[in-house]
Amino acid sequence: MWGIPIGQSPASGRGVGARLQPSALRIGRRCNHRLLRALRELGTFPPSTLHSRTGTKQNNVRAADFVVPGPGSVEIKYTPVHGEPVTYCVHNFKDGGGVALGMYNTDSSIRDFAHSSFQQALAKGWPLYMSTKNTILKKYDGRFKDIFQEIYENQYKAQFEAKGIWYEHRLIDDMVAQALKSEGGFVWACKNYDGDVQSDSIAQGYGSLGMMTSVLLCPDGKTVEAEAAHGTVTRHYRMHQQGKETSTNPIASIFAWTRGLSHRAKLDNNLELQTFCTLLEGVCVETIESGFMTKDLAACIKGLPNVQRSDYLNTFEFMDKLSENLSLKLVSHKL
Repeated sequence: MWGIPIGQSPASGRGVGARLQPSALRIGRRCNHRLLRALRELGTFPPSTLHSRTGTKQNNVRAADFVVPGPGSVEIKYTPVHGEPVTYCVHNFKDGGGVALGMYNTDSSIRDFAHSSFQQALAKGWPLYMSTKNTILKKYDGRFKDIFQEIYENQYKAQFEAKGIWYEHRLIDDMVAQALKSEGGFVWACKNYDGDVQSDSIAQGYGSLGMMTSVLLCPDGKTVEAEAAHGTVTRHYRMHQQGKETSTNPIASIFAWTRGLSHRAKLDNNLELQTFCTLLEGVCVETIESGFMTKDLAACIKGLPNVQRSDYLNTFEFMDKLSENLSLKLVSHKL
């Protein structure tokens, strides 16, 4: 299950939207570039409290799916600890086989998801939208809707109103349409499959998967995991091993570190570390906006067939530029 924070400019209004902030990408675990080395040196936190890593997604729901080989009935049976079993007929296959799927979730998992979503919204100061298809999955998705509403009314409504934010349930198809046309500034709580699809869609829509942050928040609001949500960029790494030039976007990996360290700073009341994280994230955005970027972003601007070598920096040239700009920024802030 996912909570997708979608950023906006301070002037944006109430409407839900999708102006995603730039984020990060994995360069390779053995990279010894000085900028990443500096980030590692700052990350002196207990490993049991916070992890900064890439390439991991948590799936809170399991399913049993199978091919139905021929005619027959598919049923779901619930056997309570106390009481008589109840059997539900899913489908009677008459003319041939097909496929079937049995899926579940637990109330405790949904409640944890709800608390994490509400905590994220409070931390951001943004409204929260929960999307389901409860008009079709009346019981399954309806359970998500009911639990979220119950928890909001009993535990979070007063806090939300005090911050001038709100919670609202919407149908997933309506929510997707709203996200595409609005200006951002909200947290979007999605069931697992919906979030898996929509998070990548939003990230790519604003440039690249290498520009997407990912912070996993526990229900207590204190424990987080920051990661780069994309894969390991194996193709680029194999080219690097062969001595070939690559232009790999490092922003998501950098933001994985800054978001993790920023939370560490919050826990330790470490203003200097918090300032460093804010400055580094700002440097990443400013560097790209000033025209220095990797090939994936140049392709978004000119179209991949039209990109010339002079339009982008390779991996290490871009990292060097970030390092140069960060050094200037730190000096100007006397850090």
